[in-house]
Amino acid sequence: MKMRTYLVEDNPIIRDNLISTLEELAPVTTVGSAATEEEGAAWLTSHQGQWDLAIVDLFLKSGSGLGVLQACRARDAKQTIVVFSNYATRDVRQRCAQLGVDAVFDKSTEIDALLAYCVGQGKKFEAAQSDSRAA
Repeated sequence: MKMRTYLVEDNPIIRDNLISTLEELAPVTTVGSAATEEEGAAWLTSHQGQWDLAIVDLFLKSGSGLGVLQACRARDAKQTIVVFSNYATRDVRQRCAQLGVDAVFDKSTEIDALLAYCVGQGKKFEAAQSDSRAA
């Protein structure tokens, strides 16, 4: 079973490339995407049991990824949110941590780290799914 992944990214080229790369190299399936804070926050909060991983950019077509993160603070403990942004400064990483983000990756320099993280999370997810089926 693959992690159901939702992407909040306003750049269609980055979004499409990230989706295809993740689906090829990590155990994920994309369940949707959004280009705005409002759309991303609305979908993630109204589909609580339908996603396992959210990848959020901070600068969006409308609004901010920080608003999406704020909206998802009450998510299930099994749901993971990561930030993937060109603005992964120390202050941004600190603010994201305050909002309960599981990891922050810089688009310019940490794409491999994001992929490795998703692969690792996917393995944990698959193991948890196997354990729950065995019980």
